[in-house]
Amino acid sequence: MMRLFREEHRKLWKRASVKISVLFCFTYIIVFGGLLSYQWIQFGTSGDFTSSFGNRFDGYKSIRSRMDHASQWEGELTDAKIQKMVKDYQDLRVSDPDRARDETDWRVLNSWIQTLWPELEEPEKADIMLSYVEPDKLTGFYERREQQIEKFLDLMGTSDDEKAFFLRMDGKVEIPFQYSWVEGWSNLLGNVLTDMGVVTGLFIGIALALIFAGERQREMRFLILTAKYGGIETAAAKTAAGFAFSAELFGMMTVGTLLLQYVYLGTSGWDLPIQCIKLIATAPWNMMQAEIYEYLFAFLGCLGYAGVVMLISVLCRSSFAAILSALAVICVPGAVGEYLPAALQKIVNLIPLAGSSTDIFRTNVYHIFGRIIWSPWILITVPFVAGAACVPLCVRKWRKQSR
Repeated sequence: MMRLFREEHRKLWKRASVKISVLFCFTYIIVFGGLLSYQWIQFGTSGDFTSSFGNRFDGYKSIRSRMDHASQWEGELTDAKIQKMVKDYQDLRVSDPDRARDETDWRVLNSWIQTLWPELEEPEKADIMLSYVEPDKLTGFYERREQQIEKFLDLMGTSDDEKAFFLRMDGKVEIPFQYSWVEGWSNLLGNVLTDMGVVTGLFIGIALALIFAGERQREMRFLILTAKYGGIETAAAKTAAGFAFSAELFGMMTVGTLLLQYVYLGTSGWDLPIQCIKLIATAPWNMMQAEIYEYLFAFLGCLGYAGVVMLISVLCRSSFAAILSALAVICVPGAVGEYLPAALQKIVNLIPLAGSSTDIFRTNVYHIFGRIIWSPWILITVPFVAGAACVPLCVRKWRKQSR
């Protein structure tokens, strides 16, 4: 049986469609989403108007400058420190606008002000609040945060039990917050890793959609009748090879992403609370815990999606139909999800890779057997279980087709 698995695994990797999928996946995630994002698109200093993104190709140096500038504010986050950070940005904006834009953590600061001091906004001023708000008025950071959490939960129509659930969770968040440069972690957890699972899944779908459908279309399944191994053994080996390929492709992307993260961002800030990214998040997690969760979410989602794609491959009569159906599973939920009622959205999110790892920043729950369960735990288990449940169906269907 192990020999059959190795043969199916080797045959899968030899396909031109698989090699092309791996190449494009690597190019999109590691080159564009990683290297060019860090060095140019996301963190390059602004001012190169000949560039499509208006940034220079100096991301590494820029990130070091941002870290150095933020180092003066490292440590416990207090009202006085926030006021100094705001004053520093406003002074720099007058004396050196380029430094204010390229070195300060202005996006994070502005989001904090918008969230906690909305009454200070002056709509007639066509500028960010950070540029004109009076620093002395920024007081009561933690008290206002608690008020905004309760206000948000009430606005979302959460039940008393759900509200109590999230307030208990928030009670475990360590106060006062620690601070160092946040924007790098915000980009990693909010953009890079959230896209990684979906993009990897797309290429897994293209590669695995042909694993059964391709052989069926070429009438290769009839050869199984004369082979040493029967339909059950062959189908089991094919599905195992499909899962192995999915894990290997995801592993390659993970190694590349982690390497770029270490080179550009280092390890600084791993122990910052995720509340530095989204203040009203209630999970008592730090950045490293959030990163581990997002990698796990993407990995289990890819494995669950692989199981679904292989079932589709068994059921479809042509390679084209298999590929189209596989891509529809991953693309359609994202396209129509926001237009669905909230209850139906929760169901759609259980499709592999249809949900989002950023649910760790949100206050969504599922009610199962009378218990309240935080949505991130459901979103990493149900899609994987659904994909695993497709395996016996694949084996049974392929055995029938091979008779």
